[in-house]
Amino acid sequence: MVAMSTLAHLKFNDPAPDVQLLSIDNQPVQLSTHWAQQPLLLSFTRHFGCPQCKEMLDELVQAQAQIAARGLGMTVVMHAEPPAVKAFAAERAPGLRCLADPQRSAYHLYGLGRGTLPQTLLSPRVWRSNSRLLREKGYKTELPPPGQDAFQMSGIFIIGIDGRVRLPYYYDDIADHPPLDLLLNGVMGMDWSQPFDSPLIPS
Repeated sequence: MVAMSTLAHLKFNDPAPDVQLLSIDNQPVQLSTHWAQQPLLLSFTRHFGCPQCKEMLDELVQAQAQIAARGLGMTVVMHAEPPAVKAFAAERAPGLRCLADPQRSAYHLYGLGRGTLPQTLLSPRVWRSNSRLLREKGYKTELPPPGQDAFQMSGIFIIGIDGRVRLPYYYDDIADHPPLDLLLNGVMGMDWSQPFDSPLIPS
């Protein structure tokens, strides 16, 4: 188990780490193939009992058309074995391309490790989020399945076809979802397909 504080965070325009993961059918997949043709929205989940992860997946599923219209591909990485990812994705992430990372190789390369107690279990914002999700959607806070970690943090990244990070989003706590507008337009309405060393002109 690796703490977040010991992992380096990626910054704007850093090279995106490439790593071999597994498809839901247990086939090797090189992560870089997912940003080779179009910019990629890359999302890392926590564990399958996390209500905030279910909410984030709901938002990504509902926004698939908007994300595609913005010229972005989308990949979700989960830290579980392929059969478990396949079953969870069928229920919670229909239409999303999901990869399995049971060893958390990509998590660690992208600076995602174990959060602190205030980031995970003891945050008032997380308590309020848990209460709201239970009330609105019936999502209960559940223990992680074997092999998953309740302290694992999630994150979202935009990666250009040049293999560089356009947007690194590290959660302050597990309820800290990025706004959809940030994922679609960045902070300046940017064109995600343009290299980051070109002028930043709102689209």
